[in-house]
Amino acid sequence: EPTRSHHKDQLIRRIAWRMQALAEGDLPERSRHIRERAREIANDADLRTRGPAPGKRTAIDDSRRTKTMQVDVPTDARLPMPGTLLTREYRGRTIQVRVLPSGFDYQGTVYRSLSAVAKAITGAHWNGYLFFGLKLPSKDMRR
Repeated sequence: EPTRSHHKDQLIRRIAWRMQALAEGDLPERSRHIRERAREIANDADLRTRGPAPGKRTAIDDSRRTKTMQVDVPTDARLPMPGTLLTREYRGRTIQVRVLPSGFDYQGTVYRSLSAVAKAITGAHWNGYLFFGLKLPSKDMRR
């Protein structure tokens, strides 16, 4: 019989289930009402069995299209401005990390957070701000 699905794995599962149901018997009577209820719910839903054909445009209201915009994300007050070089002594060596607009550069690798840099250096989880000694400015300095 023709099928609505073109998904090979799904078809194999369905055929295997049907063969097993024919050999061993279908679902018990108690479970049949659940399947019937699921069919009722599915009939009420607006479901698509396949997406639109490639290259075919669908009618979408322009107001629902995705719009992009730049958002300024507030940075932590403890973090110095991009370009700043953070320096720390750790186990007899000098660690230098450059603050980037969206991350931190340590030895040519860009990390998303100071904690990730601290973990790369020490091998253990550290609060990045604590590791580099960055504190919130005093109340007088924040104004």
